[in-house]
Amino acid sequence: MSDSPVSPGVRYVSYAVLFVLGALVGIAGSLVQAAWFPLGLLLALLAAAALFYGGLRATGTQAGVASAGGGWIVAVILLSLGRPEGDGVFGGGGGELLFLFGGMALAVMCATLPRLSRPTP
Repeated sequence: MSDSPVSPGVRYVSYAVLFVLGALVGIAGSLVQAAWFPLGLLLALLAAAALFYGGLRATGTQAGVASAGGGWIVAVILLSLGRPEGDGVFGGGGGELLFLFGGMALAVMCATLPRLSRPTP
């Protein structure tokens, strides 16, 4: 018997939802951090931190943070590549690097937080 009260199917669906939410937060953060610098950068990083910590609390495992962080990093990397015409979301600069490395650091911090024990009924 597993120590988790949640079935594996529900757990995998929650990981998929966290991945999609991570991608959405990454896309929104990429747009906001450049538009309203420096407060936009702070808002984007706070949203990413809230999602990563929420993934940890919702699933109770580091895999929840990894799912959200995976979606976030995929979206941010894809947006940073640009197009063959030369268009890109990131113009290059300190704010973009702070967003990229700050978001990765937040994901690592949330993944290494100790898990809280579940209350027993």
